[in-house]
Formats: sequence, structure tokens, C-alpha cells
Amino acid sequence: MTLQLATLFETVAAAVPDRLALVCGDHRATFAELDRRADAQAARLRASGIGPGEHVGLHLTNGPEYVEALLACVKARAVPVNINFRYTDRELHHLYTDAGLAALFVGAEFAPAAARVAADCPALRLAIVIGDGDGDGPAEKEPWPDRIAVADYPDVPDGAAAPRDGRSPDDRFIIYTGGTTGLPKGVVWRHEDFYMAALRGGNHYGEPHRSAEALAAAAESGFPLTYLVTAPLMHGAATYNLLSALLTGSPTVLMRRFEPFEALRLIEREKPLIVMVVGDAIARPLADAIRAHGAAYDLSSVKVLGSGGAILSRSVQEEFAELIPDLHVNNGFGASESGVDGTIAVGADGLMRLSPNPRVTVVDAALRPIPPGSDEPGYIARSGHVPLGYHNDPEKTAATFPVIDGVRWSVLGDMARVEADGTVVVLGRGSGCINTGGEKVFPEEVEQALKAHPAVMDALVAGVPDERFGERVAAVVEARPGTAPTADELRAHCRGHLAGYKIPALITFTGAVMRSPSGKADYRWAKRVLTGQEGTPHA
Repeated sequence: MTLQLATLFETVAAAVPDRLALVCGDHRATFAELDRRADAQAARLRASGIGPGEHVGLHLTNGPEYVEALLACVKARAVPVNINFRYTDRELHHLYTDAGLAALFVGAEFAPAAARVAADCPALRLAIVIGDGDGDGPAEKEPWPDRIAVADYPDVPDGAAAPRDGRSPDDRFIIYTGGTTGLPKGVVWRHEDFYMAALRGGNHYGEPHRSAEALAAAAESGFPLTYLVTAPLMHGAATYNLLSALLTGSPTVLMRRFEPFEALRLIEREKPLIVMVVGDAIARPLADAIRAHGAAYDLSSVKVLGSGGAILSRSVQEEFAELIPDLHVNNGFGASESGVDGTIAVGADGLMRLSPNPRVTVVDAALRPIPPGSDEPGYIARSGHVPLGYHNDPEKTAATFPVIDGVRWSVLGDMARVEADGTVVVLGRGSGCINTGGEKVFPEEVEQALKAHPAVMDALVAGVPDERFGERVAAVVEARPGTAPTADELRAHCRGHLAGYKIPALITFTGAVMRSPSGKADYRWAKRVLTGQEGTPHA
């Protein structure tokens, strides 16, 4: 059988039909039930004229409907497109039009925004609205263009079969990523490449399963590892976790929206072995909830804390080690442009070291491998199963996914250097690198130092203009509730971790550090705050 995502899921579902697949609120579905509901939605897409290769937007918060719609797309050979439900109209307009959506699954609360954008999407002809909204209904609040058929998300009748014609490992899967700067861009994957790179071939602990039969046999004989997914599925890391769970025959417990005390209740009720977070933005509030009220809940099932999409700080890892003895922390490193590239270990020296991966290397600007022991920083790059490129953007595709001697590479924006023993030390995003008097400072290193202070809840670091040095290192800091650290206190703390030129010359305190719903840093917001455009006082 082909390594196509729908075929892989269906083969696993047939092997473990009565096993629990999905929990969200009061909704519970077995693999057979989830497969049947997704089948009916796939049949509906085809009956509505949505053909193979056409793009279908998922403008939804977490819920069973999101999972069913995602599976329906790959079953119908349509291309799912994740949509960030926090985007402004401007960002939505860019994503909708750039993606060329033909159909849309949209939550009722987002339907007015979708309708405002729809007129500029000539390919869009079907909108399936999920939920009741909060008033007169989305159609009355904002009219849709006449050419778009607007329908409710229905209960699914038995017997509706998904089309199975023409499935191929070359079918497409798109992840739109906003990253930390710029407008969102769509990363285009082949199904087979996505399965091997982002889902690790259905096996995170060994050799990939290279057929649907082998994958299903492993799921049937293996021990199901229940996942609690705290992050929104419109984020790539959460989608990786969802599909990894489904393709290993494991249950997924979804949170509609992250709330730390609700996470504790779910852990006690559903007994997940793995809790998925996105960096400190989710992990730190969860740790605070455990410290304050963990004794009231049975958290003994949790054996793994897995982070994707953002790096967990050493201080948060140490806090979880104290709160949950024998907990394994998997600090995942990867990107929408490369899948899962390894794990990060944050050392006592504050450096972030990447676990070995034969497909991952560090290259210079000419794409030549940087030899071990060199002080020269380079770019992290991956070969093998990598995306085809960015949708609708050949220029960025050529820069990020060059083909060298017949091999496609994914060259990430993350910079690194290679130690003498071959260990890769991750420095941070090259686009965020601060040049202060000729010295290079990576924000991530300074953020790690700041977040090691017990009074710091979160921090973002960016460069601000300076007449003498070109740029100065500056930080936006969110203090823990009940604390009031001073700028001088934080600078003194940083001196024990950083060279002098890396210590923030400017520190701004804010009520809450702005991040995306998935936990990614919003450095554009940080720069606005640090340059006074948000009206927050400096120190």
C-alpha cells in the first residue's frame, strides 16, 4: 500500500477499530467511529465538486470537527490548509487568497471574518459552518458571495464512503506558518515526505514503518500511549502530535483551549502518558498549576512532557523534574519546513545542543558543510524527506529549498555552530540576530538567561536602534504574579550567565508577553514595545 496519510490511517483504524481514538470535552470516538465520520465528510467534499489537489481551509479551534475535517481532506485527496484563528483580517486575506481556497470548514465565531475575505477568493465555492455562533447566525452578520454554498456541519449518516481512487504518496499536505516575522507562508509537503520527516515514519523510537501493513501491525501489537494535546491544531507541532498518535493507534485527548487547571483535571480523568506543550508559554503556567494544586489530582500517569514549536528553558525543565519525579522531557527541535529534526538539550552553560541526525547538518552561505571545531556559525539544513517548497512563492522556495546535485535541501533560518566532537550547538534564528558594535547576540540565549530568574514568567529579546553601537540588546519581561523584579536585579542575574555585551541594556516590564496561540514568539510586537510604540514604560 502507498504511504498516503488517509490510507495509513484507514489501515490502522481497521486494525484497532474499537480502540479509543479521540476525546474532546464530552465527545469520545473510537477509531472506527472517527474513520466513519471522516469518510462521510470526504464524500461530501467530493459530492460538492471539490476535487483532488484543491485546497480546503480549516478555520477552527480544537474539536472533533477539526480532526474529522483534516482526515476528510486527505481521504478526498484535497489539500488541508491550517488557518490561525487569531489572525487579523489583513493576515486572513493574505492566507485565504495566497492559498487559493476552494472550500472552507469554519467555526461560526469566525464566519463573519471569513465572509469579509471570501469575495477576493475566486476559487472558494463551499463554506461549511460549524457551531451556532453567538447571535443571529454568521450568514446574517456578514453576507457571503452568492457563488459560495454555505452549509452547516451535519450529523454524519452511516454508509457514506470516502473516495479511494488515485491515492498517491505524491498527494499534497500544506502547513501555513507565520514563524516569528512576516506574513504566513504555505509549506508544501508530499504525503510520503511528511510521514517520514514530520511523523518519523510512524515510529519515534526506531526505524520507520515503510508500509501501511507494517504500521498497522505495530499499532495492533503495541501499547497505546495516550496523548494530551494542549496546543491548537492549527499549529504544525500539534498536528504532528495528533497524526503521530492516530497512526500508532493511540488515543488523543484534545483541549479546546489551553487552561492549566483544566489540564490537571484531564490528566486525572484520561490518564495520558504524554503531555504535549509548546515551550514555556504553555509549560510554565502548567508547572505553576501543578505547584499550586497538583496534590489534589492524580498525575501519576504522566511520564513524558513533549515540547514542539518552541524550546523549553532549562529552568522550566528543572521545575518539572522537581514536580514530577522520573519525568522524561522531550525538547523537540524542528520546523514546518523540515519536520522533526531531533531533540534539544539545554546544558548548564545555557547552550542548546541538538541530538545527532544523519539528515541534519550545518552549512555556510554557499551551502558547504561547516567542519567540526570551527567557530564559524552556519545554517541548520536537512536533506532527504523535505518539503517541495512554499506555495505560490518560487523565490522563497529557491532560497529555502535549494536542489544541489539532484538532492533537495531545507535550509532553515536557525543558525548553529559545530563543536569539535560534531555536536551541533543551536544559536537561534538568524533573522533575529542582534548586531551590537560588531558583536552578534542571539535572542534565544539571552531569553534562556532571563527565564532562569525565579521572578521571570516569560521574556522576549530583540535589538533596538542605537547611535553608537548600531543596535542594543533589549528585553520585554513578564514577571511572575506576586513578584516585582527590577531591571538592575535582572541585569545582575544575567551577568552570571552571559558576556557583558549580551546583557540587556533596556528592559521593559509588561503584563503579559505576546505570543501566538501556539506559543511562538511575536518579535514584531516585542520591537514595538521596546521602541515605545505600544506605550509601555522602559527601565
